[in-house]
Amino acid sequence: MSTTTVETKASAGRRTTADPGPAAPRGQRRRGEVGFAGAFVSHAILTGASLVALFPIGWLVYLSLGPDKDDYLHPERIFGKMTFDNYTFVLQKTSFFDWLVSTLVVSLGTTVIGVLIAATTGYAVSRMRFPGYRKFMWVLLVTQMFPVAVLMVPMYEILSELQLIDSYLGLILVYCSTAVPYCAWLLKGYFDTIPFEIDEAGRVDGLTPFGTFARLILPLAKPGLAVAAFYSFITAFGEVAFASTFMLSDTKYTFAVGLQSFVSEHDAQRNLMAATAVLVAIPVSAFFYVVQKNLVTGLTAGGTKG
Repeated sequence: MSTTTVETKASAGRRTTADPGPAAPRGQRRRGEVGFAGAFVSHAILTGASLVALFPIGWLVYLSLGPDKDDYLHPERIFGKMTFDNYTFVLQKTSFFDWLVSTLVVSLGTTVIGVLIAATTGYAVSRMRFPGYRKFMWVLLVTQMFPVAVLMVPMYEILSELQLIDSYLGLILVYCSTAVPYCAWLLKGYFDTIPFEIDEAGRVDGLTPFGTFARLILPLAKPGLAVAAFYSFITAFGEVAFASTFMLSDTKYTFAVGLQSFVSEHDAQRNLMAATAVLVAIPVSAFFYVVQKNLVTGLTAGGTKG
């Protein structure tokens, strides 16, 4: 009799533990549950924000389908005469593919070299305590304060002395001087979130400091590296001032400089410029698709410590 009573009480206790509790009365929301009105408002705001973000892109594509250079003044007339002739002209009659090669060489070169330098710099400052390491990071930050107009002349003199004017390597080094300071700060903050015990475990296993960095730390820092790579790529991809000053050959123009060839003092072929801009967006979109898995994580992970 007592055994049955104990088992009954135990079973009741198990049911009570597993039971989530009584259901909320009809019409009453649980804590944290959003009602219909709240969901409708939030979805309306997100939809409006998406439309605002997508409208310039859609408008650019629409203008690129107009056959005449003055169609942007009368956009309502484009709908009845849409054509892909602008894209055909850009691909066949301009130096588009030369611009593509130059842009990819410069952008990818800046990404690889810049991320490598920034990663080693950020890791050294995060893990090693050498004299002046704090001041060193502030010096990197101060380099971001100088405007392009101030840096143009000394950089031109340096590249001229090194015979790197009108060369891909010279432009890559210039872009790295812009991308590396920010990426070093970003990656330093991300490396701070990785436990120091991982470095100690690598040393116990006989790894050198560089071996620990390459084999243990870098695989854990993929989100931060993705953000640094994306920033370096965009910095080199869309920059105009340095590229137009240091690159003298038409075949070595990047996309940002090549777009200027459609606008002169007395003429502006905006239909061709719009078509080229749409084509230019394809490599950036492809690169974003490659790194987007780690992009959001990397943007938020390094912001809590540093």
